[in-house]
Amino acid sequence: MTIKPTADWTKHPRNPLIGGDYGTCFDLAVLKDGDKIRMWFSWRPKKSIALTESEDGVHWSEPVIVLEPNGDTGWEDDLNRPVVVKRDDGYHMWYTGQFKDPEGSCIGYATSEDGVRWTRSGDRPVLAPELAWEKVAVMCPHVMWDESLRLYRMWYSGGEQYEPNAIGYATSADGIHWDKRPDNPIFANDPGNPWEQHKTTACQVVPYQDGFAMFYVGFHDEHFAQIGLAWSSDGIGDWTRHPGNPILSPDRGMWDEDADYKPFALYDESSDRWLLWYNGRRAAVEQIGLAVKQGYDLGFE
Repeated sequence: MTIKPTADWTKHPRNPLIGGDYGTCFDLAVLKDGDKIRMWFSWRPKKSIALTESEDGVHWSEPVIVLEPNGDTGWEDDLNRPVVVKRDDGYHMWYTGQFKDPEGSCIGYATSEDGVRWTRSGDRPVLAPELAWEKVAVMCPHVMWDESLRLYRMWYSGGEQYEPNAIGYATSADGIHWDKRPDNPIFANDPGNPWEQHKTTACQVVPYQDGFAMFYVGFHDEHFAQIGLAWSSDGIGDWTRHPGNPILSPDRGMWDEDADYKPFALYDESSDRWLLWYNGRRAAVEQIGLAVKQGYDLGFE
């Protein structure tokens, strides 16, 4: 794998796109669905997952809550950090359920015919913290269906509740029963890179040039986060970090001056550009913005 300089990602001038009067809006998943772009995002004041739609990725409809907390299960007091996969049999969502006393996070699963009305798989999470490195939380699932393997592939974050520490990998034939990779975590912080010396979390993995590109969050410390890019031939090991990292950083004095989190990127063939949505934080408020990169080339060949 050869690495070459990559063009800058440009933040959209209308940022932030989602937030404001809605309060904190954060970790999101995006799907190109017909002639619409659909976004499921975490709506903190509602402790719920909401759906909004757009034709251009910039102007978004009024959000609608599609999955609410369930205090009866013991692990879904607050719902957030979804990912959605669409297949011929409908929509599949994996999401994070958070709870207190004791504090922790688990991952749940729900299905839908239309992406709006969701049915949970049951009262129990499909992934829970069990291993030492996962500590009290597993969260931030990113899932894709691999037709060649006939498996769902999940990259998830594990560790502490406020911000998890590293990224693990698991597979499932049905989306409910998951096999965690024994050598997890598959991706962790690089102490030699100051921008990600503390933690790496909340990734999105996409097929790219006979391999997989990973957009991920790197933490300089517990509160200052930026977005990076890496590549792997199999999406599991031998990750090559881009020397241009971080590809997206906070801007002092702006709405995202303290952290840029949770990237989710789509390549738009019609305009030959990458669209990368992310949530930025200033003090205690998080909102969702967009960054754009012209051309398909991410800098790996």
